[in-house]
Amino acid sequence: MIRILTDSASDILPAEAEQLGVTVIPLNVTLEDGVVLRDGIDMTPSAYYDHLASCRKLPTTSQPSPELFEKFYLEAAAAGDEVLGIFLSHELSGTWQCAKLAADLANVDNVLFVDSANVCLGEALLVRLAVQLRDAGKRLAVQLRAAGRTLVQIATDLEHAKEHLHLVAAIDDLKYLRKGGRLPAAVAVAGGMLGIKPLITIKEGKVAMAGKARGLPGAYVALFKKIDELGGISPDFATVAGYSASLREVQPIQNYFRDTLDLPEPLVRQIGCVIGTHAGPGAFGLAFFDKGLVLE
Repeated sequence: MIRILTDSASDILPAEAEQLGVTVIPLNVTLEDGVVLRDGIDMTPSAYYDHLASCRKLPTTSQPSPELFEKFYLEAAAAGDEVLGIFLSHELSGTWQCAKLAADLANVDNVLFVDSANVCLGEALLVRLAVQLRDAGKRLAVQLRAAGRTLVQIATDLEHAKEHLHLVAAIDDLKYLRKGGRLPAAVAVAGGMLGIKPLITIKEGKVAMAGKARGLPGAYVALFKKIDELGGISPDFATVAGYSASLREVQPIQNYFRDTLDLPEPLVRQIGCVIGTHAGPGAFGLAFFDKGLVLE
């Protein structure tokens, strides 16, 4: 059996993880009073954004301990299972390196790693694709009485798919990315002019500016134009729209899918505490695979 492991930066909450057959290792958020929260477990995102809007000092985020990964690997090995680990970009967090270190400490060879080179909604899409490939392989194996898709085959497909994976988001205030060290101060200042809504994307595993728009309506128009620039949305794969503080922020995206693209509406998920620390309240975005993605 293939076990799929990811981190909470994917914003896959426990109930959905159980439904998908995925294990999520939580990252940590440390509040200004020193209280440490396990992302996705100890506080709801909505409650966290209320705290974030009023706190004097920005909370800090940190990677899980290697022991959490090591325990999972050893349990899988004892059961004779293989592990596919899909983690947020190593350019944004040490989680990927931590997961690999734990495999070395556990002295196991049943684990393969995929650096998503993405985060949040984008990382979640790659995890969902891995689940789809794993489960399709299981069904085919039963039907044909043959071996299912191997761990290496799934990892290879994901490495190909992530080259066609895009995340575009509108940010209300770049100060959170700047304070969290995920965006250079000069870039944050340039994108943070009064009345301007910056667009960001993930490029080569790092946060990058994707454009700017004036006001909220302009941000949606800019986001939709950026989708076209990135190759359009493949109808063959799932899409995910996300928001931080208000569900209303994704409604224009849902309308765009239904009324303009004639596509099924995207899945909608709330951005969790770790990513929300850096994106801040008022962020919204979309993750999708472009039309160039073809999997055999």
